[in-house]
Amino acid sequence: MGIDKRFQEYFQALDRSGGHDRCYLCRRTPSEVKSFFGFDEDGTPLDAEEHGIEDVALDNQDVMSYRGLRPVCAVCQLNLDAIALIGEDEILRRVLKEMRAKRDRLWPSKDSD
Repeated sequence: MGIDKRFQEYFQALDRSGGHDRCYLCRRTPSEVKSFFGFDEDGTPLDAEEHGIEDVALDNQDVMSYRGLRPVCAVCQLNLDAIALIGEDEILRRVLKEMRAKRDRLWPSKDSD
């Protein structure tokens, strides 16, 4: 894909997300996602010498998808893939519903014990 098309996708996604270049789910920035995976912003590994890593670089630095309704990071995509692999899609839906509908029960106040 040409660089012009990538820039258009990026700016269109920023418009859809209200100008926020963060994962819609976890709110990580692209540089925070790279750091999570052990890479600096330029794609070089962090602490490579300490871990004995040589000649490793993050070739494809697309750690954030801008093609969907909202930006989603690679970490959240992997988490969703893992939930699907263990067959708990329905559990995830129920957890989200519970978080919306029963928030007070999930997060008790300081006064309740």
